[in-house]
Amino acid sequence: METVVESDGEEQGRAGETEEEEEDDRETMKMEKSVSQDLKVDEPCPESYRVNSPDQIRLLAIADNFQRQYSLLYPDRKPLLLCPVNECGVRKFVSMTLRPTPTLFPEIFAWEGCASFVADFLSLDPLEPPVDLPRYLFSSSSVLQNQSATCFESATLLCSLLLGNHYDAYCVSGYAVREMCLMDRSLQECPLLDTQVKGKISEEEPQENKYTVKPLREMKSRFLTQREQKKQEAEAALLHKQQLQEETEQPPADPLRGLRVHCWVLVLSGSRSVRENFFIDPLSGNSYPSEDVNFLGIESVWNNLNYYVNMQDCRDGCAGMVYDLEDIKLWEPVLYGATSKKQLILEVSMKKIKSKFANNDEDEQQLRVFEMPRSWVSYINISKKDLESRWPGRQEVTRYRKAKLEKFAVYLSQGGLVTRLTRYKDLDCTEVVMVRELYHQRNDHLMEREINEVDKFTTERFRRGRTFHLLFHRYTSNSTDTDREMEFSSDRGEDLLRRVESSDEMTESFEGRRDFLYCRHVVFKPQISREDLESHLKVREIEKIVERFRRDGAKPASEDVAERVFLLNERRIELTYHLEDHRFISSKRSFIKPLEATDKEKAEAFRLYMVSSFQVDPSEKPLKTLTLYQMLMSLMKSEEEVVLQVRNSKKEVQEIMDCRQQEEEDLHIHLSPWTTSGVTRARSQREEMERLDAEERRWIKEKEKDVLAPLLLRLDDTETLSAGDAVQIHQDCLSAFKERLVEQANLIQERYEKETQELQMKQCSFQKNQLHMTKSQEEDYQTYCTEKMLRINVAKKRLKMHKEAAPHKYKALDQRLKRDPRLALHLLY
Repeated sequence: METVVESDGEEQGRAGETEEEEEDDRETMKMEKSVSQDLKVDEPCPESYRVNSPDQIRLLAIADNFQRQYSLLYPDRKPLLLCPVNECGVRKFVSMTLRPTPTLFPEIFAWEGCASFVADFLSLDPLEPPVDLPRYLFSSSSVLQNQSATCFESATLLCSLLLGNHYDAYCVSGYAVREMCLMDRSLQECPLLDTQVKGKISEEEPQENKYTVKPLREMKSRFLTQREQKKQEAEAALLHKQQLQEETEQPPADPLRGLRVHCWVLVLSGSRSVRENFFIDPLSGNSYPSEDVNFLGIESVWNNLNYYVNMQDCRDGCAGMVYDLEDIKLWEPVLYGATSKKQLILEVSMKKIKSKFANNDEDEQQLRVFEMPRSWVSYINISKKDLESRWPGRQEVTRYRKAKLEKFAVYLSQGGLVTRLTRYKDLDCTEVVMVRELYHQRNDHLMEREINEVDKFTTERFRRGRTFHLLFHRYTSNSTDTDREMEFSSDRGEDLLRRVESSDEMTESFEGRRDFLYCRHVVFKPQISREDLESHLKVREIEKIVERFRRDGAKPASEDVAERVFLLNERRIELTYHLEDHRFISSKRSFIKPLEATDKEKAEAFRLYMVSSFQVDPSEKPLKTLTLYQMLMSLMKSEEEVVLQVRNSKKEVQEIMDCRQQEEEDLHIHLSPWTTSGVTRARSQREEMERLDAEERRWIKEKEKDVLAPLLLRLDDTETLSAGDAVQIHQDCLSAFKERLVEQANLIQERYEKETQELQMKQCSFQKNQLHMTKSQEEDYQTYCTEKMLRINVAKKRLKMHKEAAPHKYKALDQRLKRDPRLALHLLY
């Protein structure tokens, strides 16, 4: 296709331009030159960026004609954004700036991922002035390179991605509120902020029983009670009034309301299972209904096929607008008769149907209309690194109402921090209430940490697979005897789900145990002395242990224990059984433990008065003394086991705290092989390991060649040798070498004598049996003698060579030792 460069003369020579328009064009060209000079690109722009094809020139002429007619018919409306200037200073039609690009990564296949990526990856370049349309519109490839864009460029990139993912998307030029145009979220609630922050460590609610005895009436002053109640009501009213003032507090009125230009994306229903039309703000990545009050009006919409001007009344904003773009009474197209996306989808389906019954001889002649040329923008390339780095500078800070949200790229922080949400008490964001941090790929499996600055407690949440199977940890300090709450995964073999601790109590919750235990409550003796408070290793004395069991259907209710209480200080054990059918009072039994044997007294014998029972059913026979004794012995044994389990639980808490402290000190991040940062770090670590391994192999090889290494191991300090040590090492090394030479000579001599002796024995045997041997046996004898003589000659020759070479080897070793830098200073004789 022949291309034509659009010159300044062609711009100025167009018919119908006024002097004001010519002056505006000169200002535009000055701005184009400054833009092309300010834009920094590593590579020259492609040819499609710098020149216009004949179809593009014709399209610019159609757009200019449409603009003149529009200004003549609607002088009160602002000019349309039809032909802005690109980064190379060339006018391009806005629809051709859209480049539908299919994505390769599943993260940005849906509109949520595309909107989130565009909002995070690009920083806002505000329009100046905010009430005028931009005179330039850069391509999406340049925008991705610079990571800075206006709302129109951000919407263009987002719309290109959505079109590539088969959404019916359009860029919208219109008006919006100040907060949306400037991306000001200081009056919005943070989406990650919880509606309520838990104030205190939750405790298990006791089970209510309507048949329990009512407590005694507490004697209080009615006057003091009423005064305290009035004081609390006044404080609550004041707090409620402050909250209402904060909620009703409005920002100062915007003098440019309804005039601020903004660009966003419209997604129509019908594609990709979209049921209703909705807007997407490219600056925040959030979706809004098509009638949202933040959008104050629409001038025009466009996609890669056509440009449509809104002919509907926008006095009430976008409420009640109809988005039937094929209705020319509501939407005026620039290219009349051009194919829309819906028509394109319908034509493709019709061609598939007609292809089965088409007649090749008959050609339908249709009236050809001017269609939108192909986009001049190069392919939009989004790399995996762009998805991971995400924000400009790999981090972003957003301020919300009473909150600040910080986001970080993966592997940017040494601690694996990816998100930090800070909540404040006041609108000026001076007093911190809560800090919530999210982590990724940590070796301790930590996912979230929440620090409550009001109630002074910290909450941690973990992924499955860590030590002790810990999933949830809430604590007030790192001390063992403080308020603490832990939750464990179901993979734990002990079926422990939850553990709640305070200074003097501990409660454990279980699920799925074979003994039907679901709750254990332990009360410790209070710490009074300073030594008790400062000692962390001292075993706390237990006062009381309460265990609760679920109903076991295999046992009758009168034998199935519902609650078991061990009163250690009182040496008493109390049992409460489950309620029987049609009963509202449960059976109970209490035991007093006999005294153990001492040095002076024998163990106390079991007596019947040590047991007190209450049976709901009077017809039931009482248990025998032997049965009660056996039950008491079993309970005493169970008490020892339960006390041991409580000690182990306290020990485990301390081990968990020590483990968490060690993990925080030795923190590192797991490198995922599916991320570019992880691959880079893994490659550098592998190269470092290979370098260290090569150095170790080289050191081992040098040590193997060092004849002094075995002798130096006996010395404490091998770097500085004394004269006596050097002489001793020299003599020992020569002596050891001489012994090896002698051993080698003896070995050769033994082989020589062995072969000679075997040959002589064979010769004697042959002489005795020579007359009775066959011809084949004689041939075997001759072969045997030949081989033996060869071995004897070889051994004799090796022995001679060894005796001749041994003195030379001994002398060479002596000279080598004397030249060794570690011994040379002490062996000068």
